[in-house]
Amino acid sequence: MSKDYDSARAQFADWGVDTDAALATLSTIPISVHCWQGDDVRGFEKRSGTSGGGIQATGNHPGRARNPDELRADLDFAFAQIPGKHRLNLHACYLDTHESPDRDQIAYHHFTPWVDWAKDKGLGLDFNPTFFAHAKADDNLTLSHPDAGIRDFWIEHGKRCREIAAQMGRELGTAAVNNIWVPDGSKDTPVDRMAARRRLETSLDTMMADKLPKSELIDAVESKLFGIGVESMTVGSHEFYLGYAIRKGTALCLDMGHFHPTESVADKLSSVALSVEDILLHVSRPVRWDSDHVILLNDDLIAMAQELVFADLLPRTRIGLDFFDATISRTAAWVIGVRNMQKALLRAFLLPQDKLKAAENALDFTTRLILTEEARDLPFAAIWAEHCNRASVPVGQGLLAKLQGYQDRVAARG
Repeated sequence: MSKDYDSARAQFADWGVDTDAALATLSTIPISVHCWQGDDVRGFEKRSGTSGGGIQATGNHPGRARNPDELRADLDFAFAQIPGKHRLNLHACYLDTHESPDRDQIAYHHFTPWVDWAKDKGLGLDFNPTFFAHAKADDNLTLSHPDAGIRDFWIEHGKRCREIAAQMGRELGTAAVNNIWVPDGSKDTPVDRMAARRRLETSLDTMMADKLPKSELIDAVESKLFGIGVESMTVGSHEFYLGYAIRKGTALCLDMGHFHPTESVADKLSSVALSVEDILLHVSRPVRWDSDHVILLNDDLIAMAQELVFADLLPRTRIGLDFFDATISRTAAWVIGVRNMQKALLRAFLLPQDKLKAAENALDFTTRLILTEEARDLPFAAIWAEHCNRASVPVGQGLLAKLQGYQDRVAARG
């Protein structure tokens, strides 16, 4: 324990904050790291379609993972720079097999190398059906497609993904979140939104008809405002999925990039939590739209973490990241993003929550403002450094050297 931490701990104690308790709580919160940052959302299958739904990674930074082994090596390095034990979020297109199954033919054995790796590393796994980058999704319609044959193809894909995710959860002893996002929508103004949404609802019902143990599988549904090619109408809107999650008992996924730029996703948390049991967060940074930039320790992220902590939502919220930037080191992006999410949570834990809530309940907004602003000057950096030191991961210049050294080693990948 450093002298800096001793001094900082005493200063926080003066405000009624127990830094040791904050660090202990932070160490228990897993963050699901998204595999698709490591290879620009390409996956490891033969493709026959475009990405769709506005999914696009820009840039061509050297060192992209070209196969599952390289991706796992990158993840091993990234996890070694991040305090705590976390999870990996796999998309269905990241299968690890010599076979070439179509999406409606994938099975658990196509992913067993990932499960074996996760067991060895002590990690949990989450999963996602891949409803894009396929010939049967090239018109940006899948589960809501007017063609029943195409709908049936994607329904079967979704069923298989649920079974795969549930077996992952069973094998690893921790429930896998299987998150459903589809790119379905219309570039120009449709005349019959209702028909598309009824088809989507029926397809989802069919796909999730088999009840699987929640100890193994948590179903989640994810909305989006719009994307390239679906600018005028997204079938799976926020209102659609909010209603669906309430009626059907699924988790609701809130992606920070999937709303209008003036909306606060942090503000939505307490509202949806009154009606849905489980929440999945996809933490991202939209700049102009759902552009999936690496998250910064900015006001939006800090507000999100504070809402999770102050509203006591962490026990029923799964936190996952969702960004992909190929203009910078992909491994560094993972490390920066996860650590920033942890820093935001730690800042929330280090606020004098009882004093702030008491002032607010007393309508003493002056005290609330003073407390909020003065807390910004407390020595947070020393607490974060202690957290990293206890986990034997680098900070500051040491982290920079580690990230640059690894990038130099993988830069020669073609």
